[in-house]
Amino acid sequence: MLHRIVLLLLLSGALFAEPTESSVDPFIWLEDIDSTRAMDWVKDHNRTTAEDYKSKPIYDELYQQALTTLNNQSRIPEVSRQGDWLYNYWKDDAHPRGLYRRARVDNFIDHEQADWETVIDMDDYNKNHEGTWVFKGLNCLKPDYQRCLMYLSPGGGDAVVMKEFDVDEKQFIDDGFQLPKAKMRVTWRDRDHLYVATDFGADSMTSSGYPAVVKLWQRGQDLSDAKTLMTVPKESVSVSAFRSGEGDNTMDLIVDGTSFWTNDYYLLLGGEPQKLDLPDSAVVNDIYQDQLVVSLKEDWQFQGQSLKQGMVLLIKPKLLLMQKAEVKEGDWQVFLTPDSFTTIEAIVTSDNSIIVNSLVDVVAQVDVYQPDKEDPNRIWKKSRVEFPPNGAVSLSAVDDKSGDFFAVYESFIKPPTLYHVAGDDLKATAVRQQKPSFDATPYVVKQYFARSTDGTFVPYFIVMNKNLEFNGQNPTHIFSYGGFRNSLTPSYSGSYEALEGAYGKLWLDRGGVFVSANIRGGGEYGPKWHQAAILENKTKSYEDFEAVARDLVERNITSPEHLGIEGRSNGGLLVGATMTRHPELYGAAVIGVPLLDLKRYHKLLAGASWMGEFGNPDKPEDWAFMKKYSPYQNLKKDTDYPATFFFTSTRDDRVHPGHARKMAAKMESYGYPVWYYENIEGGHGGSSTNEQLAERLALVYTHLWTHLK
Repeated sequence: MLHRIVLLLLLSGALFAEPTESSVDPFIWLEDIDSTRAMDWVKDHNRTTAEDYKSKPIYDELYQQALTTLNNQSRIPEVSRQGDWLYNYWKDDAHPRGLYRRARVDNFIDHEQADWETVIDMDDYNKNHEGTWVFKGLNCLKPDYQRCLMYLSPGGGDAVVMKEFDVDEKQFIDDGFQLPKAKMRVTWRDRDHLYVATDFGADSMTSSGYPAVVKLWQRGQDLSDAKTLMTVPKESVSVSAFRSGEGDNTMDLIVDGTSFWTNDYYLLLGGEPQKLDLPDSAVVNDIYQDQLVVSLKEDWQFQGQSLKQGMVLLIKPKLLLMQKAEVKEGDWQVFLTPDSFTTIEAIVTSDNSIIVNSLVDVVAQVDVYQPDKEDPNRIWKKSRVEFPPNGAVSLSAVDDKSGDFFAVYESFIKPPTLYHVAGDDLKATAVRQQKPSFDATPYVVKQYFARSTDGTFVPYFIVMNKNLEFNGQNPTHIFSYGGFRNSLTPSYSGSYEALEGAYGKLWLDRGGVFVSANIRGGGEYGPKWHQAAILENKTKSYEDFEAVARDLVERNITSPEHLGIEGRSNGGLLVGATMTRHPELYGAAVIGVPLLDLKRYHKLLAGASWMGEFGNPDKPEDWAFMKKYSPYQNLKKDTDYPATFFFTSTRDDRVHPGHARKMAAKMESYGYPVWYYENIEGGHGGSSTNEQLAERLALVYTHLWTHLK
């Protein structure tokens, strides 16, 4: 009898059938984002978390403090410049969905209360349109800046609809350019033409979920009839095109993002793309007059010279075409050579200057380079723009003609100040300053260095009370990221989100210690700092983070039972990985909009675009190192994990919410308590309104205070 059963199984293939994904991963059904079963699970967990944490007296206090801080009327407006106007997206208690508004540049500078005029009121828009809409940007056509492309997201995700908008008339143009919902890359070529990369239908998107086709679309033309300029392979991340300059000085480029860290650049000549001979790791930061501003991310042999990683070059595109042009003096030059302690955060140009924002040991400095008009070899005059010390500076709103620009300075305990920098004398004048969200008098900021496993010194900032007792009992909160070449700089928010100093009231004033860790994988010390912790070396990020945690204990600032850790997105992977590697180091963990299942991440939403950072799990040689730290696969039974709080968004169309859902469900199946919060809207940012953000902050800090006291 038994042999007959075995024979039947063999004939049917059942005995040696490949395991199904559901048998290997019993929680894979949670990847079905909007299914009834999955959403019932989400609602049940949201309710359980709310019943536990919102019933605690501390929650209401934290929520009110967070909301008051986020709606602070004195906070600095984040501005962009289009012509003579400054634009700003503003949320407060009266406008929870936000106003997109504008003010004249001179009026804004000269008056503390600028004469803002509303461009679009998103609360009114939502009342008059079905669904939940989030403003995602406005791109206006030079030089008049009247015709604009407006982007609106249903639910706050990366996918948007595009509509042409008349910014003077404050209305959409009925017969103007329009595109349906997609992850798109759209820019103006001129008044009647757009460069469009979007979802054109079958086989028009990459495996990463971004456009694989870019077209030139003429006004009045059916989109299907638009001229195709380039189609990139499915394996690329995305493709886009843009125009720089005006009049006779225009330059049109196509960018094929071959991976997250590599690009092929093409110059459009006569409407046809001509490839530029650059290293695929090089980045074109901007265009200065008739030259490309190019940052090197690896060594390069060019024109008989050995150029080093980190250098910034100025090169005329003709030198990079496959048909080599004759090299003349002034056709290219090494513009910058940063030292090992310096990394270039941003480069922006005006018609007659190049503005460089750098970090030196993670502290910002801004320099403006202007050519000596009398020198044909372009010997540059370098001028340092003076800002307060020991903080971060972000550049915005550059005026091409005058070289004027705005910049925001902030530090861990100094609220953001908006400066206007005049292009003629480069004097920085404070035009707005946020009122403090907390009294900084009791606190001090220090920078320490921890020694990682391989001997690398890893910097971290610590914000603590001046009279702190080093008794090992201080509730301590480490925030970090460590990926994608992103630098974590001093911030009044304590993170890369605009939280307006909320952590001061919610954490510092209650006796907490805050730590920001600048681990490898980020960009704090240039390309090498990032490349040291990708692919097979990704665990260097986690070793660095763990070194910081141990250093805090060795200094007797805190101890594991009082140490909480938080990360979001790639930082969520960081927290998940270090929590499963060394759970004994931490008392509580906060994992936000995270990447956690490295076995399937490349199959979920934009995941395939990150294989240059993490690797391809379908390749055995890659999975061999990825499986050693992937949190979902390394979760174990009968282990004392820190108390874990997850947050994500149903409408996150970048990092799939299934990562957080499955990890929480797996932990519960092993008997571990978890707290889970999924906002039904909000995209990768996790929230669409200040009320939603205040709720999340209150839940996070309730979790930390509950488990770290």
